[in-house]
Amino acid sequence: MEYLDFELPIKELEEKYQQTLAIGSDSEVDVTATCKQIEKKLKATRKEIYGNLTPWQRVQMSRHPARPYTLDYIKAICGDTWLELHGDRGVKDDKAMIGGLGKIGDQSFMFIGQQKGFNTKTRQYRNFGMANPEGYR
Repeated sequence: MEYLDFELPIKELEEKYQQTLAIGSDSEVDVTATCKQIEKKLKATRKEIYGNLTPWQRVQMSRHPARPYTLDYIKAICGDTWLELHGDRGVKDDKAMIGGLGKIGDQSFMFIGQQKGFNTKTRQYRNFGMANPEGYR
């Protein structure tokens, strides 16, 4: 996972937690009390850091590279019932705009959103999330 500069205390605590778990699994030492302390400190640190973000840190969080995109949300909600539809049969298929059908429980829904891409190849394929006018049709 990628961490921003103000998230480094969280990264250090998570690494310490993983190291403690590794020590506990490698040896016969009981590390549950230490793990609980680290978890408690990690929770408090997260609450403190994310509760007191500056405006610039909020912008950094919104632009975080590991932030989920539209398809991630749709697949988490719909699972295997998602069916993406393509093209308007008039001009072309706009890759930046995604739309389709999915089920939540027994109810069907239409989902529409913009997809940016998660690496250079997919960003070029999705036109960096910039829709053309025909994409809104």
